[in-house]
Amino acid sequence: MQVGAGVSETVPDSEEATARLDLFRYLTADLAGEYRAIMSLFGSTLLADLSAAEVSDGLAQRGVVLSVEEVTTRCEQLERWGNLVRGIRDARVATVQDYVRSRARYQASKLGVRVHREAEAIVAAGDGAREVARELLGATAETLDRIVARMAAATDARPVDAEALSGDVTTVFNNQRLFSDSVRDFYAYVNTVLTRYDLAGEEYQQFKRLLLDYIDLLTADVARHAPVVARRFAALEPVLDDVLAALAGLPTLQSADARTERLPGRTREDWEHVRGWYTGADGRSGPETLRMAADQALGQLLANTKRMLASAGTGVSRRADLLKLAAWFDGADADQAHRLYAAAFGAYPARHLLGGPEEPDPRDGATTSWWAATPVEVPLSLRERGDRGARGRTSSVPDPGLDRVRLLAEAQGVADARAAAVRELVAAGRLDGAEVSPAALSLLLGQLTRLLAVHPQLEAAARATDTDLGLTLEAVPDPAATTTLRTPDGDLTVHGLVLEVAAAGTPAAAAPSSPAAASSATATIGADAEAHAPTHPEPAEVLA
Repeated sequence: MQVGAGVSETVPDSEEATARLDLFRYLTADLAGEYRAIMSLFGSTLLADLSAAEVSDGLAQRGVVLSVEEVTTRCEQLERWGNLVRGIRDARVATVQDYVRSRARYQASKLGVRVHREAEAIVAAGDGAREVARELLGATAETLDRIVARMAAATDARPVDAEALSGDVTTVFNNQRLFSDSVRDFYAYVNTVLTRYDLAGEEYQQFKRLLLDYIDLLTADVARHAPVVARRFAALEPVLDDVLAALAGLPTLQSADARTERLPGRTREDWEHVRGWYTGADGRSGPETLRMAADQALGQLLANTKRMLASAGTGVSRRADLLKLAAWFDGADADQAHRLYAAAFGAYPARHLLGGPEEPDPRDGATTSWWAATPVEVPLSLRERGDRGARGRTSSVPDPGLDRVRLLAEAQGVADARAAAVRELVAAGRLDGAEVSPAALSLLLGQLTRLLAVHPQLEAAARATDTDLGLTLEAVPDPAATTTLRTPDGDLTVHGLVLEVAAAGTPAAAAPSSPAAASSATATIGADAEAHAPTHPEPAEVLA
């Protein structure tokens, strides 16, 4: 997985790279513990310039006892590997022996300190997953906003604050480096766990929650913040040269003997590299790579789940069984171990035992060689589980006929009820004063809602036809008219509309004309039918 850190580095030539590999030798040498203790002592303080005697005293305080001669030998070896360099100090001594001893002073080299710092960090790191610094994506977008704002506010009379600008630039690249490193470590851990064949039980449950919850959260954050950061880089592109010029005006470190290692973000190459992570200018973008890694991890998780759910075969992990078998071997003597091995792995002597009538060829007897005998078909249960017992029984195929009849009857009942409601409304015709059932009222309200949705500014007569139900609803606006329907659940009153229902394809009777028929009926349904006792129905108001 390619996750760019956003910092370009110059790769040393082959000879220099080979020489730098010696810096790691002390970590795997025979006396690695003593070498690490010496390097920890030199790296604990700045500008540590110590003699062999001072190193011996410092190690004794840390619980490592070495003589001055042994310390001298170790320091000379570290010097040859490049981890230490000779220290130079003007010594005022009384004897030649003290002068020679004072010259044997050592300091930690730059690369030696860096190697030791990273090595100790790896030794101290845990084996579990590392949290991803996903909050840095939003912080990066905010920092880029500040950089763009600083450059926009800069003028000839009031130049940009180069120190503050430098801090923001360094923050952007440090955030990107930390985020990239944490993503690499996290997915490296995920890949390590996914390759384990013995993942099961509570450990599997924890890892499943890690993938389903944390990776989903990480992917969502990247999908939300990455486009924002990419747009900020695009906004910064026109003033990037001015940013680099302002940073170049700050005091820098100059070295005559070697190339100075500058902070990130001081060259255009650095900016193009980190911008390419979000935009994919150099190939596949970082967000796309993270999405592919998440899909791959979830796919492998599903494969492990299928393996765990398998009821037989080699798909199930045998880790627990093998650990138990190893414990038996550990407590067994020689004879018991032989019998245990034969029972566990089937390492019995080769004997041809007649199996009865199911033998393919009765001519194969006890003296027939295995090479010449006819192969015998071994049942699956015996081959996979070591027993002949049948597992479970053949399940019967369910008959869907009864369910089909029940569903058809329910659908027919619903259709019959709707047809009865349609017949009620068609029989009523002009709906003012009609008595209908609650089902017919509900059907009418649905048709009226459709009509008013199609004609919100009802200024003339309008119709709504439902060919499935076979009815046509006509609404004629009349500010002086009201349409009241009575039901056992209560009354419904529609103001300003004359409503009439007819069968589909049959023209409705002309509604009485009114001078205000062309006025606008602009309100939608505004009240629900109120339920009251049948003997005292109260009208429910509907404003059209």
